[in-house]
Amino acid sequence: MNLAITLLVVIAIASVIGTVLQQNQPFNDYISKFGPFWFEVFKALSLYDVYGSAWFLVLLGFLLISTSVCVWRNAPRMVRDMRHYRLDVQLRSLRAFHLKREWERPLLPAEAVKRAALLLKLRGYGVRQKQEAAGAVLLAGMKGGANRLGYILSHSAIVVICIGGLLDGNLPLKLRALSGELVVEKRDLPASQVPPESTLPADASSFRGSVSLPEGAKADFIFLNVGDGYLKQMLPFTVALEDFRIEHYATGQPKSFESDLVLVDNTTGETVKKTIAVNHPLVYKGYSIYQASFSDGGSKLQLRAWSLDGPSSEAVPMEGAVGDELRLTTPTGPLTLELVNFKKFNIFPVEDDPTGKTHRNFGPSFVFKLRDQTGAALEYVNYQYPVPVKDRLYYLSGVRGSPAEEYHYLHIPLDERGGLDRFMALHASALDSERVRAAVRSQLEGVQEKPSEQVRNEVVDSIAALVQMFVVQGIDAVLARVDGSVTDPAKRNSMIDSYIKVLQGVLGELYIQVLRDEGLTPEAGVSEKDSVFFDDALTALSMLGPYGSPFYLQLASFEQRDASGLQITRAPGKDIVYLGCVMLMVGVFLMFYVHHRRIWVRVAALNGGSEVLFAGSGNRDRVDFEQEFTTLAEELDGLLQGHTSDKAE
Repeated sequence: MNLAITLLVVIAIASVIGTVLQQNQPFNDYISKFGPFWFEVFKALSLYDVYGSAWFLVLLGFLLISTSVCVWRNAPRMVRDMRHYRLDVQLRSLRAFHLKREWERPLLPAEAVKRAALLLKLRGYGVRQKQEAAGAVLLAGMKGGANRLGYILSHSAIVVICIGGLLDGNLPLKLRALSGELVVEKRDLPASQVPPESTLPADASSFRGSVSLPEGAKADFIFLNVGDGYLKQMLPFTVALEDFRIEHYATGQPKSFESDLVLVDNTTGETVKKTIAVNHPLVYKGYSIYQASFSDGGSKLQLRAWSLDGPSSEAVPMEGAVGDELRLTTPTGPLTLELVNFKKFNIFPVEDDPTGKTHRNFGPSFVFKLRDQTGAALEYVNYQYPVPVKDRLYYLSGVRGSPAEEYHYLHIPLDERGGLDRFMALHASALDSERVRAAVRSQLEGVQEKPSEQVRNEVVDSIAALVQMFVVQGIDAVLARVDGSVTDPAKRNSMIDSYIKVLQGVLGELYIQVLRDEGLTPEAGVSEKDSVFFDDALTALSMLGPYGSPFYLQLASFEQRDASGLQITRAPGKDIVYLGCVMLMVGVFLMFYVHHRRIWVRVAALNGGSEVLFAGSGNRDRVDFEQEFTTLAEELDGLLQGHTSDKAE
């Protein structure tokens, strides 16, 4: 029993963890949420799949065996106790009871027995009678025997629940994985290319998996998340998504979503149509299909690609759909553009909003990856509309090396027309060697000491190379160059200041030329607004190196297509667990609210009358039973007419 209680407590704690911590999610989600250190700790404890972990199943097995042995050893005794009226009790034992009464009455023994038996039956007691060898008659009454049944039911319920838990723990799947018969797939493959050793047949006992279906699509499989990989689980039916609908609040947050499904049995051809929503699943032959989420189902995107690796200021139109992989040829080598996701609404918290809102919709965004020949990829998220940052508007583009990292954002300032043309023109000028050299020469015109032509050319080459390094590799490359040539901190800071002034001067000269190309006349002085734009542009240019993309993708327009995220489960042990829960509730009720009580009435002949001994015992709530015993004693005393003496203890 001690072992069973200990196991039950550990399993209860594990179940709480499994309820609070979302189970069977991709490992990258856990890394993002908990960080690398705690991710490894929780992974070692198998907390990401508590109910399917080996230690949890072993504990369930031990609890099942321990409790089964307990029931097997004690249930027969309890059943006998429920049916046994204890007519073999001795007179000496009855007189030793705490609750007892004795009377001597002139009533005949047969009549006294009759009246006592009638009273006990009227008060709900089962009564048995025995004739003793000495001539006395013993009545034994019992009430609340179902209390013992409560113990049997509650312990048997634990056995039943453990059996259900083991069935839904998918123990055969674990054994196949340990034997090497089943291999978890870790590659990002289309469903049709998942190998047989990573595919489960449709007759699997229990599982919980998911699949994302765009409108008009169908599938007869789902994916099961297993550690850092997945398995493909086949289904005995095909489910198709006819229509997906989603409603939003005024803020853009999702209000409700539902799917019109058509299910076709692969064996019988039976067709079932139903609209499912959150908490309203489709249940078919033990399979439950839940509306779990929604995502993009292949939205078509019209893009504009602005070059960041050449002196071009014109955008190139592109188009593709979410899920597409586009092969690109760039000066740095071939790249693969993977369109990963599209979101029409991006709701983020805001502070100090003049309207008093705590959240704001920042509009559509799309996520893409750029993958090189080695397979390494950077992930980007770009917003269609400008985002306000400290009272100024920017086009935002976030970049990260892995899903475990946070996005680092590139802020590209808007020009007066709300576009990217001015920034891209400045960037293209900075990559145009002739324009840069012309700007450097213009800056050298203001130098009082005129250098020789050779020195002048060397200075022009050096400054042009510095500008090239700044624009292509970023400010970190400039600082690294300083660190490699100067060790004295004072000289280092002085050189950095000199480099920054040179960069500001040359790029400022290029900026003025850009303004002239726009038809502006900066000779009268650059306006404060244009000056702020230039500062923001310098900051953006300094970050293009770490940004790592040869182009900036701007979302021009889109045609949205949603996909419904379905979770499909099969849990044959669920009904068994429910049965165990009902048994447990009934058993606990019987144990705590049904009290086992026993009453004995011994009647013996004495001097032409009767000697009556009345005794009783109860296993719970002695105070209440004492009150009941006292009431019964008074009622029995009233039935025994003509008493001459009364002895009570």
